[in-house]
Amino acid sequence: MQFKKIFVVFLFGSKLFAQHSGVSAVWTADNGNGTYRNPIIHADYSDPDVIRVEDDYYLISSSFNYVPGLPILHSKDLVNWTIIGHVFLKQPPYEHYNKVQHGGGVWAPSIRYHSGNFYIFYPDPDIGIYMVKAKNITGPWSEPLLIKKAKGWIDPCPFWDDNGKAYLINGIAASRSGIKSILILNRMTPEGTKLLDEGALVFDGHYQHPTVEGPKLYKHNGYYYILAPAGGVGQGWQIALRSKQIEGPYEVRKVLEKGKSQTNGPHQGGLVETQTGETWFIHFQDKDAYGRIVHLEPVRWEKGWPVIGIDRDGNGVGEPVDVFRKPQVGKTYPVQTPQESDEFNSNQLGLQWQWEANAGNNFALPAGINYGFLRLFNVPLPDSVQNLWDVPNILTQKFPAPNFTAITKLTFTPHTNDEETGLIITGIDYAYVSVKKTEKGVFVSQSRCFDAEHGKPEIKSNAIPVNTNTLYFKVEVANVLENDPDYELFNTSENCKKGNAKCIFSFSQDGVIYIKVGEPFAARKGKWVGAKVGLFAIRRGVTYETGYSDVDWFRIEK
Repeated sequence: MQFKKIFVVFLFGSKLFAQHSGVSAVWTADNGNGTYRNPIIHADYSDPDVIRVEDDYYLISSSFNYVPGLPILHSKDLVNWTIIGHVFLKQPPYEHYNKVQHGGGVWAPSIRYHSGNFYIFYPDPDIGIYMVKAKNITGPWSEPLLIKKAKGWIDPCPFWDDNGKAYLINGIAASRSGIKSILILNRMTPEGTKLLDEGALVFDGHYQHPTVEGPKLYKHNGYYYILAPAGGVGQGWQIALRSKQIEGPYEVRKVLEKGKSQTNGPHQGGLVETQTGETWFIHFQDKDAYGRIVHLEPVRWEKGWPVIGIDRDGNGVGEPVDVFRKPQVGKTYPVQTPQESDEFNSNQLGLQWQWEANAGNNFALPAGINYGFLRLFNVPLPDSVQNLWDVPNILTQKFPAPNFTAITKLTFTPHTNDEETGLIITGIDYAYVSVKKTEKGVFVSQSRCFDAEHGKPEIKSNAIPVNTNTLYFKVEVANVLENDPDYELFNTSENCKKGNAKCIFSFSQDGVIYIKVGEPFAARKGKWVGAKVGLFAIRRGVTYETGYSDVDWFRIEK
């Protein structure tokens, strides 16, 4: 298999993992007995792609309008992952992404290692296809190079053949182009800097495999294989195409479906081969407010075709696994999980955090080494906003598990009235608990906004006066299932749209006794992303100097 020939020696310095300590208290995939459970990452790493380089595995995913963009995760065994970096701190075109562009930005990327370089190809559906490269996985990465200006071209994957020729395969989005359900193959320069033709149609999925997208191109035992999802994110399946010629024609076979499993989708991802010759497949499952969570499936080859997962009913098509033995990689490695909690004891923001647009210089400053906090400045809201939907200085991270509690301690130092800071759950609907200075004093309240995208106003709870500027904010998130006693009540209550993540907000003045604030809230996903939990600091109106919020810590607990 061509991807098993990718080797390089890369030593990880201690600095790489300096910001990560501890293992998640709310989700671990490693069962500690030689098996793992799916999902391996219960967080929104949409459209994952994966490679192995020597004994290290790297995973990247879509980041859309969130920055830093293009997250990079590392594993030694395909089960235990940590975040090790991002490709860029600001997203180009910079002026465009200085403003929130929900659903835009980095769609499904691909990562490969070739001739001493890591390559990542990613699409911006409104602009075209970009390429970045680096000698080391943690960078520095080259400035994104637009190699194909084309609205609607998405999900690119590069391929270097044995004869040195290079190709790029991609899908196309109807939302931008009016075309979908086809795959396009281009010839490309070996350096990956330019496409050599206008592309040719190599597969049309309209009739049997509609909405085919997210192709990945491989070579195995003399055949070219294209793996791609079809049927849509929520209820789709995986297909494999194969041909002796890269241009086709391709045979097609379904290789992974939901079947009788509880994993809807299952959607796009990538193949990878271990040091011991095993083949595995990493893909995502759309889980509404929790986003597109990451699964790992075993792969076996039968008569020249991959069967992904377990073929429970004997129809030749695999189904996702819930629990399975871990990949054989030659060693056993410690349990690790992507970063969540942050004590803000570093002078660099934790890798789990992302802004909703390119960060301004006045958004925040870490002061961990000297003071042990993150300072969020109360940035004035843009004049045009009706709610927080288009506010860039919201600092977020992904939901890490079905059930979790997020708690933060902060000290609020406003300079004028109408300054505010708080703990937020974002999405098409959003809600937060906050402290605000008014002419009558300092008050805590809950705010909820339904259908924020269309400018709907916030609904405020009764304000509660407080006598301290140091406060603890908490949100408890629970996966509400249809068999739960409060499911019907929760999903039919006034202003509560149907959702699968129930959020309860509270606050404390001493960190011991918490008071619930406002109403239960159903988290909803955003534009192509899951709901997120995070922090914000704002003010209404412009003043000479804004106040700030010093965040002592942010913790994810059970």
